[in-house]
Amino acid sequence: MKNPPTDLVSRTVLRLREAGAVFAEDEADLLIGQADDEPALAVLLDRRVAGVPLEVVLGWTWFYGLRIEVDPGVFVPRQRTAFLVAQAVSILNPGAVVIDVCCGSGAIGRAIAAAVHDIDLHATDIDRVAVGCAARNLAAVGGHTYCGDLLDALPVRLRGRADVVVVNAPYVPTDEIAMMPPEARDHEPHHTLDGGPDGLDVHRRVAAVVGEWLRPGGHVLIETGDHQAELTAEALRRGGLDATVARSEEMWATVAIGRKGLTG
Repeated sequence: MKNPPTDLVSRTVLRLREAGAVFAEDEADLLIGQADDEPALAVLLDRRVAGVPLEVVLGWTWFYGLRIEVDPGVFVPRQRTAFLVAQAVSILNPGAVVIDVCCGSGAIGRAIAAAVHDIDLHATDIDRVAVGCAARNLAAVGGHTYCGDLLDALPVRLRGRADVVVVNAPYVPTDEIAMMPPEARDHEPHHTLDGGPDGLDVHRRVAAVVGEWLRPGGHVLIETGDHQAELTAEALRRGGLDATVARSEEMWATVAIGRKGLTG
C-alpha cells in the first residue's frame, strides 16, 4: 500500500504492540507494504496478531540478503543459519556439487548458490509442501529438488560426488518444544522441530550415511545447538569422518563440520 494514512500506520503499530510484537513499527511497515488496500491489511494483521509467524503472513523473508518465499506449513529460515551458509561458502569453489538436506524453503541452498556461482545444487525434504516451496526458490539457480527421507531421496548418480552437504535438521529435544516461542511451537510443523529425546536423532541418521555421498575431501556441515555440538561431532566421527565444531557468539550459531579423508 503506497502512502498509507498516518492514522492507519499508528493503529497498525498499536495493535501489534498490544499483541506483544517487539518490533511493532518494523512489522507494521512490512504488513502495510504487502497489502494492496485496508481490507487486505486487516486480513494480514489478524493473522499476525493470532500468532502466525510474520514470514508466513508475508509469504517471504529476507535471508542472506535474498528474498525467500515461505509457504504456510514450511519451516521459517532462522537468521542464525546464515553462519552455516558462510561456513559452506568458505570451502566451496564454482562448479561444486552441493546437497541441502532437510531443505525446507530451500533458503540455505539458494544463499550458497548466490555466493558461489555455477554450483550443481540438489535439495531434499520429506515434506512435499516444503519441496514445492524450495523448487520455486531454487528455480532461478537451476537447483534440483527431491521429496523423500534425507539422503535416500537423492539420485544414485550423486553418491560419492558431493563436495558439501549442508544439513539444518530438527535438533530441539522433544521435551523442550513446549518451551519454544508460540510462533514456532504452534505454527510450524512438529517434524521440523522435534529432534528426539536429546535433539540429535536426525543428526545421527545423517552422520551414519553421509560419508557415502561425499567425494574424498568433501565436507558435511550440520547446524546444531551449542550444548549438543560435541555429540553431533562424535556422531560424524563414528560415521568415519574427521570432525570439528565452529561457533559464532555474535549469531548464537553452532555448526558441526565433518570431512571425509582423501583416501576415503
